Amino acid sequence: MTHQDTTPDSTAGATPDAAAAAAGTGSTSTAPSVPTASTHPERWGRVDEAGTVWVRTADGEREVGSWQAGEPAEGLAHFARKFDDLRTEAELLENRLNSRSGDAKQSLTSAKHLRDGLPDAAVVGDLAALGALAEHLVQHAEQAVEEAKAHKEQARTDAVARKEALAAEAEEIAAEATHWKSAGDRLRAILEEWKSVRGVDRKTDEQLWRRFSKARDAFNRRRGSHFADLDRQRAAAKARKQELVEAAEALTESTDWGATAARYKELMAEWKESGRAPKDSDDALWQRFRTAQDAFFARRSAAFSERDAEFAENARHKEALLVEAEAIDPGADLNAAQAQLQRIQQRWDEIGKVPRERMRELEGRLRTVADRVRSASDAQWRRTDPEAQARVDQFRERVEQFEAQAEKARAAGDAKRAKKADEQAGQWRVWLAAAEQALADR
Repeated sequence: MTHQDTTPDSTAGATPDAAAAAAGTGSTSTAPSVPTASTHPERWGRVDEAGTVWVRTADGEREVGSWQAGEPAEGLAHFARKFDDLRTEAELLENRLNSRSGDAKQSLTSAKHLRDGLPDAAVVGDLAALGALAEHLVQHAEQAVEEAKAHKEQARTDAVARKEALAAEAEEIAAEATHWKSAGDRLRAILEEWKSVRGVDRKTDEQLWRRFSKARDAFNRRRGSHFADLDRQRAAAKARKQELVEAAEALTESTDWGATAARYKELMAEWKESGRAPKDSDDALWQRFRTAQDAFFARRSAAFSERDAEFAENARHKEALLVEAEAIDPGADLNAAQAQLQRIQQRWDEIGKVPRERMRELEGRLRTVADRVRSASDAQWRRTDPEAQARVDQFRERVEQFEAQAEKARAAGDAKRAKKADEQAGQWRVWLAAAEQALADR
């Protein structure tokens, strides 16, 4: 940082414009210049007759202290040296920021402390320039803090990404590798690289380490059991298929057609999943399994054929009942029609099931007859409903009541009450008209 003294004419009594110009140079690349105060302290302050020390600022003079021990010049020099101490502190802070040495957060705290203390500082010097420098240092330190934070975060991101890649590679090896020696060598190399990757937060590091460790353990277990499993697999498959054959043979005489067919499907899926037994055993066991399965499905097919014939006969009986039901005339004698329909529905239920593809058709035809009889019954009830006329009379009475109330209110000069009664009479008049229309439509 370069600090040059200014001439008395250009710097005596800093003005708002001078302060703004100095502040305008503040940036993280170029620091504002601050002149040394102790060489010419009289440029920045004075000591009055009472010994009070004053410093000149952009807002006018400010009292900074008192000097009674000697000459006024000595007092100015004392307070100017204190200013230069602050100037030196700012210079050291700038050097640390420029060299990126030290903790950026601590530098920011120091810069803010310097800046925030200037309005009350007991010093004599170019406070506007030092204030601009202090603001520059705060901005520079804030930028340094953000850069340090970004650098740390980027380093952490890179480290996490690398360990995630290593963990994913280990998981892939654990799940897929079959070249046991080269895969084991690669896992050892991953472990050595893992140890060299720094900067991951503890929680994330532990999570990633668990992934890697789990993958390595899975690989070791798979490799350790691989060759022993090869010898056991065929023997285990033979034993399992023997169990499946015995289960299939035990079901051949079942008459629980749906559940047993589903069980044979499960046995077939289990057969495919059990693996291959030695070839001679595998072929013989498969022949026994298929024989048992074919025997059951042959019996089921015969039973279904017999059932289908029974259902077809039931359908013919129901068609005959429908001819009788569709001849019912509820208009001639409603009570007789209802009784006849009830007898037909009882016989319908006694007949039993019909083929699935005929159910909707037959049931729909009977439902149509039932709907016709019910509609005739409903119509008869509506025609003989004594409550309908009572409702008409009740609505008419309410209309008359509210009309009378309205007339009474108008006679009394109560327009508001008369209006409300008219509105209520109008509403009941609408309901009366609807009730009368409903009665007329019966």
